[in-house]
Amino acid sequence: MVSFFKKKGQMKSKKQKTDEKDQSISKIPQNIDSSIIANLDIVKQKTGSSPDIIIRTLKISQNPQIKTTILYVQGLVDNPSVTDFLIESIMKNPHLKEKVLPHEALEVISKDVVSLGGVETVTDWEKLFLSLLSGDSIIFIDGINKALVASTKGGERRSVQEPSTNSVVRGSREGFTESNATNIALVRRIINSPDLWIESIKIGTVTNTDVSIMYINGIAKKGIVEEVKERLKGINIDSILESGYIEQLIEDQVMTPFPTLDHTERPDKVAGNLLEGRVAIFVNGTPFVLLAPALFIQFFQSVEDYYARFDIASAIRFLRISIFIISLIAPAVYVAAITYHQEMVPTDLLVILAAQRDTVPFPAVIEVFIMEITFEILREASLRMPKAIGATMSIVGALVIGQAVVQAGLVSPAVVIIVSITAIASFATPSYSIAISARLLRFVFIICAGTMGFYGLILALFAVVVHLCSLRSFGVPYMSPLAPLNPEGLGDTFFRRPMWAYKDRPKFLSSNNNLKREGDNQRPLPPKSRGMKTSNMKKGDGTES
Repeated sequence: MVSFFKKKGQMKSKKQKTDEKDQSISKIPQNIDSSIIANLDIVKQKTGSSPDIIIRTLKISQNPQIKTTILYVQGLVDNPSVTDFLIESIMKNPHLKEKVLPHEALEVISKDVVSLGGVETVTDWEKLFLSLLSGDSIIFIDGINKALVASTKGGERRSVQEPSTNSVVRGSREGFTESNATNIALVRRIINSPDLWIESIKIGTVTNTDVSIMYINGIAKKGIVEEVKERLKGINIDSILESGYIEQLIEDQVMTPFPTLDHTERPDKVAGNLLEGRVAIFVNGTPFVLLAPALFIQFFQSVEDYYARFDIASAIRFLRISIFIISLIAPAVYVAAITYHQEMVPTDLLVILAAQRDTVPFPAVIEVFIMEITFEILREASLRMPKAIGATMSIVGALVIGQAVVQAGLVSPAVVIIVSITAIASFATPSYSIAISARLLRFVFIICAGTMGFYGLILALFAVVVHLCSLRSFGVPYMSPLAPLNPEGLGDTFFRRPMWAYKDRPKFLSSNNNLKREGDNQRPLPPKSRGMKTSNMKKGDGTES
């Protein structure tokens, strides 16, 4: 019994120590102290004496000696900037070897010594910790209640590589990285204009994530830019770990399977959308940049469409839209035709399908559900498995399981073919976001077709179209320029107009004061009309006629 109370007293004492420690952390003063020892105690107390926070103490001046301390976080700074420029310049400066006062040392270091960019003075702890944990170096001088912040951001970062999610045959091979500064620079290399404006804010009470918005002043509508700013400023959350956090917190409609913001890893796609009047949102720590507003037809477009001839690009774009429709309703059409509308199937084909389904114990809707769920399991497993065996497992698994279920008589061969075509079509959709929407809605259409046939399928399609027409993305109708109909904007929807016909920017995205994209008479003319001589080369003769 005595030991119990003794243990209880020990537990209580430990709890009191923890509470006292928490209270001491909360009692950190707002302004920086003039004593280096007091300042270092606060840093250690606030960070829990983390071993990655490096403290370098230097002694400058003679009679009296002035103690100077440099703090930085290991791994977040550029080591040559700290050792070769910052520390070495302080130790070798002749002015600091003489007799100087603390405020004079502060002035010498801030003006003459530190050759790095972005040197500023801070007086409060909040800005100091924000700079320290962002990769800057902090300089304390004993006797001064201020600190110098030197820009030494660096550390290990992933180099610029080809994007893995938006691969093209023709076009740039550069892709975004996890660094905001690098990503913004990649876009600036494409758009060399002073009207390319960037504004940055920090979101996340714990992570303090850098979020930047980019737009072209004079092209982007002011209303859209202000709406993006207001929604970002209204976010109150402890952490932002990826741009998907931002996307879910600023989208117009929550209860919808369709994405109302686009994302990309390609700088040239961001540049093209900025030139149309959209706003780009960069989030530090992710290579995916958000684009707002987003339109439905935008998810079927590729940057490669604008690098190829308009006839080829139009044919491929129409093929993408057809592929999306196939991935959306192909299984539902099979279920409706086999279950309720056999008269719509050719007689010869109907006899073959009936013979295949003679030994199958399930109705067509259950068959399709079995195979669809099986393919979804294989798809998800191939994504989570290591790359070396993921692709092999998905292909072998699909072949083995498909053949096994047919031989077992659980499903018919026609269902395996339909579901396989649907899966391939979903992979061919250019945007992963819109492909996931089709995967979800596919099951809804199968249920509607299994209960009411083509009538249920058509009603479900009407409901989806009405839902799409009701969506908005930052105030812009989601189905623009189809609904509401804008004939001038139809040249870049299902088909792509020639490059010389892109005279104006989209009116629903761009400012009315800057709609002009190209000059008049940009259409290529025949050689004779441009004063060129036609060459008629004869064998052995190099003359022109």
